Amino acid sequence: MPTGIVLYLYIATGGAIGACLRYFVTTNIDSWFGKALPFGTLTVNIVGSFSLALLYGFIERHELMESPYRALLGVGLLGAFTTFSTFSIETLTLLENGLIVKALANVLLNISFCLLAGWAAIAIMKG
Repeated sequence: MPTGIVLYLYIATGGAIGACLRYFVTTNIDSWFGKALPFGTLTVNIVGSFSLALLYGFIERHELMESPYRALLGVGLLGAFTTFSTFSIETLTLLENGLIVKALANVLLNISFCLLAGWAAIAIMKG
């Protein structure tokens, strides 16, 4: 497993691809279905959550050992494609470990505070 700058280059490469892919998917989905609801964002969140869970499954089954590709795909590509995938897998891990209250708290805190932060930023920008 590379370390230092080489590892960051793998992450940066994946991140650049993930960000471009996110833009491509959201703009196309939004042009197909309109913007009445954020279907593009919903799509990347669903696909990203599914993809990170698959990657996590391969890692747990020891089919994908320590490699730069874990950083490239998991942290870089999927991290830039959607951070909702990380939120989903963390919540599912809490549930798998029987930490139901912590999983619910994670959901409530993330949704509440992220919406609040977004509202606050909009309010600040509107002056």
